[in-house]
Formats: sequence, structure tokens, C-alpha cells
Amino acid sequence: MNTAKFRHSAFAAGFQHTALLLLIALFCLLFAVPGHADDRRVERRVPPVYPEIAKRMRITGIVHVEATVAADGSVTAVKATNGNKMLSPAAEDAVKRWKFVPGDGQSTVGIDVNFETN
Repeated sequence: MNTAKFRHSAFAAGFQHTALLLLIALFCLLFAVPGHADDRRVERRVPPVYPEIAKRMRITGIVHVEATVAADGSVTAVKATNGNKMLSPAAEDAVKRWKFVPGDGQSTVGIDVNFETN
């Protein structure tokens, strides 16, 4: 067997295998990830209660929250994924009381809650 032909066919087989794996991964991402904030508008926002100790310590910042929103627009689960640990519970409590416009089904919404002192 010609070695150049063998190397070419081994490369082609490896490339096809890699392309297939990438295609499968893309398919999984497209169908496994729930909807995002782009398709869910907020109907009612509840502002967070600034923790008194954080206010006295002049702790500010943004807390990123991931909220699960039911088809009727109610928030069913909330989890702070990034931000100051002292501010996270207040951000979660506020977003739990938000109301979104009803949609086709459950979705996951990313929300940034900003804490600033006056």
C-alpha cells in the first residue's frame, strides 16, 4: 500500500470522526439548553432590599442570577451564579417575586441585579 495514500485516508477518517463529534455536540447544545431572556419580558420587577450590613460597609456590585420561569410567567427557581456573597440572598429574594410575560414553556433567564449606595 502506498504510504501517502494511507496517511491521507487516516487523516480523512479522523477528520470525519471529529466533524461528527462536533455536530453531535452542537445538536445537544441546541436542544438541551432551555430558552433565554431574549424571549421573556419582565412584567413586574421587585427591587432588592439592600442588606443593612452591606450598606454600612458600602459594598456594591452586580449579582448575576439565573431564574427558571414557568410558562405562566412565575419564577419557580432562582440561583445566584456570580457576585458578592453578602448581596446574593437579597438578589435571589427579589427575583423570586418577579413576574414575566407568559410564554410557550419553561425558560431560564439570566438577570443582573445592581446594588449601589446613594
